[in-house]
Amino acid sequence: MENVLSLVPVLIKMAIVVGVLLLLPLPLTWLERKIAAHIQQRPGPMRVGWHGLLQPLADAIKLLTKEDHIPAEADRMLFSIAPVVALVPPFLVFVAIPIGDPIQMFGTEIALSISDLNVGLLFILAVSGIGVFGTILAGWASNSKYAVLGSLRSIAQMISYEIPMGFSVIGVVMLAGSMQLSQIVSSQQGLWNVVVQPIGFFVFFVSGLAEAQRIPFDLPEAEGDLGAGYHTEYSGIRFSLFMLAEYLVVVVLAFLNVLLFFGGWLGGPAFLPATIWLLLKVGFFIWVFMWLRFTFPRYRYDQLMAIGWKLLLPLSLLNILVSGFVML
Repeated sequence: MENVLSLVPVLIKMAIVVGVLLLLPLPLTWLERKIAAHIQQRPGPMRVGWHGLLQPLADAIKLLTKEDHIPAEADRMLFSIAPVVALVPPFLVFVAIPIGDPIQMFGTEIALSISDLNVGLLFILAVSGIGVFGTILAGWASNSKYAVLGSLRSIAQMISYEIPMGFSVIGVVMLAGSMQLSQIVSSQQGLWNVVVQPIGFFVFFVSGLAEAQRIPFDLPEAEGDLGAGYHTEYSGIRFSLFMLAEYLVVVVLAFLNVLLFFGGWLGGPAFLPATIWLLLKVGFFIWVFMWLRFTFPRYRYDQLMAIGWKLLLPLSLLNILVSGFVML
């Protein structure tokens, strides 16, 4: 009976996380369209609700009621499961992401994470790599040249940038002596890792942009030459699952940047709860991702590969070498 009762807090936390993540893209789509509009000196969504606040709800209704089209020559089973495969990893990643120190409630200590794994960072990097399979399956199952080209680009891009992304956090792990995210945050008491690991942060941030397939690294779904890339043939609710996954990857990367390099929930003003301070920093990084999307042009594919292999990979290895010498 005690074992069953111990699962109740975990199930409650899982339900809260899933509910928040499912609803989060609604305000994020509105925010991104408003940021784009203000950068381009136009008002953006204004018609549905005050300043277009209900526009995401109208978009959701539209996507839910559109025809769910499957191409005649597509592999129906793979075509159907690809959006789910793309969506699952961002949800799994949040199992290991803490949002604050444990709190006391009703005489019980409650961790502000579903599971504060001692290999949390390794778990996140491993699970996030699975997301590429959704892209690959979507391109292959569509039986469309544009979709296949988009999925092939995605394979090359994810491999090229996962390597420097993984190397870039080794310096952080060396300083903290742990892969547990709460321990990494605690090790930044008084001095954030971005100060002592600027190269690691630069490599991680740029690699994260490429992993999220956001401009200027959105070659797998470049509308200029591939229609919409790997999800060209998708419509309705299946298409919305890909968009949901894309926004959740941005949120995950914002959390990781803050937890690994910007002190997590530490360093905030005394009057502000630590979790709110963390969420404010995460919101800032989400804004930066959106701002970059409407500021920089898309790279050519050869430039994309060159940045990953010729710039970020050597920089990440140099960062490990320098960190090791400094810690001697």
